[in-house]
Amino acid sequence: MLPMNYPEPSPPPLQAGQPSENMVTVAHLVYALHAFAVFSGVVGSATIVGSFIASLPSIAAVALNYWNQAAVRGTWLESHFRWQIRTFWFAVLWVALAVLMVLTVIGFPFALLVVALVGLWVVYRVVRGWWVLAGRRTLPMH
Repeated sequence: MLPMNYPEPSPPPLQAGQPSENMVTVAHLVYALHAFAVFSGVVGSATIVGSFIASLPSIAAVALNYWNQAAVRGTWLESHFRWQIRTFWFAVLWVALAVLMVLTVIGFPFALLVVALVGLWVVYRVVRGWWVLAGRRTLPMH
């Protein structure tokens, strides 16, 4: 038993090579924050991808990913953290490309198409990732 002024340490992994339950909860929280950002884009005035990359919930989610990344290294949960981080940064990359397209009159319709397609891709990544996490399975890491 620890003295009263020290918090209890987080529970250890159930077995070697397995993430702690706290880290599984963090992964669920990250998907929930991303899903909230996507939902805000659907019902609000922003685009899905705009809300996904520029809203406080998604930025907090990515910060949580980076903050806890070392705690899941070598476990099946590492694939989810990588999936979440890559989803965010690839969305940022595609939006940056769309912004460059907007600068030309010819590229404007293509930029709108890119933003719409990336929005659908983000929805797919959040839904698929959370679904796979619920089944406690790994995601592809290529």
